[in-house]
Amino acid sequence: MKLAPSLHRIGNDIIAAYLVEDPGGVTVVDAGVSGQWSELLDELKAMGRSLADVRALLITHGDTDHIGFAERLRRETNVPVYVHQADAARAKGKDKPKTSWGSFKIRAVLRFLAYAGRHGGLRTTYLTEVNELVGGETLDVPGSPHVVPLPGHSPGSVGYHFPSLDAVMVGDALTTGPQVLTGAVGPQPAPFTDDPVAALASLAEVEATGARWVLVGHGVPWDRGAPEVVRLVRQAAANAS
Repeated sequence: MKLAPSLHRIGNDIIAAYLVEDPGGVTVVDAGVSGQWSELLDELKAMGRSLADVRALLITHGDTDHIGFAERLRRETNVPVYVHQADAARAKGKDKPKTSWGSFKIRAVLRFLAYAGRHGGLRTTYLTEVNELVGGETLDVPGSPHVVPLPGHSPGSVGYHFPSLDAVMVGDALTTGPQVLTGAVGPQPAPFTDDPVAALASLAEVEATGARWVLVGHGVPWDRGAPEVVRLVRQAAANAS
């Protein structure tokens, strides 16, 4: 799906990943679940591109529904895969999250599990090699994204801010809904968060980008600006406390 010039999404509001292109090639942000591999190939073809044009894969955090086809892409194309150093072990399957589900509605959970199951989300191939980020750097890959540390959902959660596209990909730093466990609509804190207090504090970094597009791993594409989505997430968190 083309969201804007040079900005594309694969997947859907349940599990999403993103593609950015410039004259130098394509950067993929997150790798969803393994069955979305075919969607990656289809979207590249629609862009007039192929796997040979992919220059990098950027991972927002190491959870299994963000690394689905990452190892396959790395092996088949030899592209570098970037992940924050604090989530490198998680992306390699050596550090599993220990968060609880919290409240949920069975219909929303079944929708998420059914989609993930049909697309390989119950079978994870962990990464064997990664390029570790420290946060704050600007990467020499298509789109020249700036790495924005967003600890909270996981220790090494990051966003990738592409100033040229007025977009920031934030993984699970927040969700724009529907929330995968409850089905609640609208911007709100993401479920399965290691440290909810730290995650809320990290929203200041999302807000500071001032980006028009805030693109999440789970939820609808947001194009009404980072300050507004952060305001609504904070409001939702306050209402839930």
